[in-house]
Amino acid sequence: MYRRATGPVGTTAFITFLLGIPILAGGIWLSSSATDCIRFLQLPLIILGVTLMAISLFGLSAACYGQRKLIRFFLFLLFLFLFALLFFIIFAYAVTDKGKGQVVTNRSFLEYLLNDYSGWLKDKVADGEYWEKVNDCLHRSGKCGVAMARYVRDPNSGLLVPESADAFYQRKLSPIESGCCKPPTSCGYTYVNETVWNPVPGVPATDPDCNRWSNDQQVLCYECDSCKAGVLATTRRHWRKVSKINIVVLVLLVILYFIGCLAYRHAKRAHYDETYGVNRMSKATPSIFRF
Repeated sequence: MYRRATGPVGTTAFITFLLGIPILAGGIWLSSSATDCIRFLQLPLIILGVTLMAISLFGLSAACYGQRKLIRFFLFLLFLFLFALLFFIIFAYAVTDKGKGQVVTNRSFLEYLLNDYSGWLKDKVADGEYWEKVNDCLHRSGKCGVAMARYVRDPNSGLLVPESADAFYQRKLSPIESGCCKPPTSCGYTYVNETVWNPVPGVPATDPDCNRWSNDQQVLCYECDSCKAGVLATTRRHWRKVSKINIVVLVLLVILYFIGCLAYRHAKRAHYDETYGVNRMSKATPSIFRF
């Protein structure tokens, strides 16, 4: 029996259970976010949160019974979880490493280019079959609908009219609003309202997205590369926020793991002394630092 380790191991298991909550909450938040339509990365995060909580409950049971094998197995499971969480954090940073908005003169919003992104995540999003699912998600999110529209009262007629082009250019658009709800600024289209833009006659389109743009509210720029880049930018932003929380959780878990190991070793040494009556002041004392 390893009763001496019950308190520290039980405390470690309880705190690790609490640390599983932000991991699980992060996965649920990403899954329920209406603006993040890339959801294949959220499930592993939810699984990690549930797994940590399950391991913690096992650790609490091990602490209650004070059994050496149970405590040791709990520490082993926690060790494996640390590596799994570390791998997941590295993976999340790797797939969202590149890409950021481009500053445009006289615009407060940023433009997003698909070529600024690279790697596995870009290829995944650019895949036609997968993009159909993302496209459907974007339509359901309503980011280019009523929520984006802004009206001002005309001083002459007193009627509500769309805000001016200059006012629109000073708005802080989200990556999806900038990439999917309007044509790229390089197209030089004339602003009518937030989601209606007319091409200038005689001005050639230099960006393929210019030809993909449509004033049809069901089409807009959902098939544009800029829209795909906007989705990637949104995913990157959300995942960086969650990854920062996961890094803090990982550091705390490492500290708790070492506390649990020290408690186990201390209990092992005490158990050895009680069983064999070893005098710790003796030079002949066997090593107790072996697992």
